[in-house]
Amino acid sequence: MEYFVIGERELILGFKLVGVDGSIALNRDEALLAFNRVTGKGGAEAVPVAERPKILILTETVSAMIEDEVFAWQKTSQYPLIVEIPGIHGHLEGKKSLTDAIREAVGISV
Repeated sequence: MEYFVIGERELILGFKLVGVDGSIALNRDEALLAFNRVTGKGGAEAVPVAERPKILILTETVSAMIEDEVFAWQKTSQYPLIVEIPGIHGHLEGKKSLTDAIREAVGISV
């Protein structure tokens, strides 16, 4: 498993159409359960190390639900790498897109 996605039902279905497995998370408990399972912190329900994804895709909404856990995981520098994407309703209010962040960092518009 190279990729795994956690997000809204419609997004998960779309990713499954291209062969990416995922887990639906509509609230913090579901998001945290899926996150812990995929990262190996889920105890007996954890995915074995050899089967863990290399990239974990979270919607911005899910990432906001478990922000502290995501930040703590990113500080460990372990796999899976975490990538945030907009949900089915677009970017969350106040979130920068990747393009905006690059423009701000580089100082030029492409």
